[in-house]
Amino acid sequence: MNSDLLSFQTFDDGETFKEITPENYVEGPFMFKRNGKYYFMWSEGGWGGPNYSVAYAIADSPLGPFNRIGKILQQDPEVATGAGHHSVIHIPDTDDYYIVYHRRPLTETDAAHRETCIDRMYFDGDGNILPVKITKEGVAKRELK
Repeated sequence: MNSDLLSFQTFDDGETFKEITPENYVEGPFMFKRNGKYYFMWSEGGWGGPNYSVAYAIADSPLGPFNRIGKILQQDPEVATGAGHHSVIHIPDTDDYYIVYHRRPLTETDAAHRETCIDRMYFDGDGNILPVKITKEGVAKRELK
């Protein structure tokens, strides 16, 4: 965007906009930077159904190209369905990341009835996000700093 906040600059290749929409994208885009890499996350599946989930990709630039890694948050038939549409909280000066999302209790049949939840995100040695295990209790108080 130009300094007038009304017009756009073009990229070096002459394009004005870059398409970064991933395959299976539905809604809820979120991006954060960790250790020089850009993590682009989004929701997949139908928000009213059990296949609603969160997937992610990683790139060296916020403009991509993004390499889809896979799903990290999805239903657990023993805990809840419809886990998706999220955000991420990073505790400053730490490597602590939390995913905030909504899900539907197993006993609930109304697709619009959802609970807001928070769970800790962990990364492997290559920087990939490990699958998030949705919990019934949420993040233990002793984990929050």
